[in-house]
Amino acid sequence: MLFDDLEYISIENQTTDFPKHFHETFCISLIYSGIEQINFDNQNLFSEKGSISITNPYEIHSNPLIDKKTCLKFDTIYLSNDLMKYLLNGKSITFLNRKINSEKANLLFVKLKNAMNTRNPEIIECSLKEFVNTLKFHSQENETEYIKQHIKGFDDINCYIEDNIYNKFCLDELSKMANINKYGFVKKFKTSTGMTPMNYILMKKIFSCKTFIEPNSELTELAYLYNFSDLAHFSKTFKRYIGISPKKFQANLIEIL
Repeated sequence: MLFDDLEYISIENQTTDFPKHFHETFCISLIYSGIEQINFDNQNLFSEKGSISITNPYEIHSNPLIDKKTCLKFDTIYLSNDLMKYLLNGKSITFLNRKINSEKANLLFVKLKNAMNTRNPEIIECSLKEFVNTLKFHSQENETEYIKQHIKGFDDINCYIEDNIYNKFCLDELSKMANINKYGFVKKFKTSTGMTPMNYILMKKIFSCKTFIEPNSELTELAYLYNFSDLAHFSKTFKRYIGISPKKFQANLIEIL
């Protein structure tokens, strides 16, 4: 189905910082309470209650908490670039102004979220088109296609990580593949991706395993499959990158069935 990869999550109270990461999709968040902070390489974005924040595909960013005592509540819809282009008749867009203050956009965001809960393709498509057509007025045409995160000089290593995503990795092994010492490898990898090799690997593991979580999945088995030491380590890492625990993520899937 066209909308199978359309997804949303609800964060009731973010209590931890999100480290540097990226998504292959547009991440569109509506803030209900608190202030969301998104740090890019050249910009810090602050979004308050009633505003929508957007990150473009493959943009490296982090989400530090301004105040851990203040409740930060938001919903995020993940919308792939291919689906965005389909809805815009082949046009590719990007958001340079990543913050939107629009009551109409907010209402259509909530309408789309409710439509997704119906699991009805016609209702979803209608709501999605309304929402995207409103967003496009806040965007610019993208002159170049979004491409997968490019690790300069490390394409073979990136493929190796993806092909062995269930396994454990060690820096010595990866640095030998790059023909440089471990410390030089870490420095060059971080310069290329904005992330340390181990954080990058953890992110890739979590995003991979998330696609396999179903209402009846055994989370402990999934944790061991991806070579986490135990369920607690898996849950902590999952929440670090996704914002909610895998148990909560799984419960959300059950609620919308």
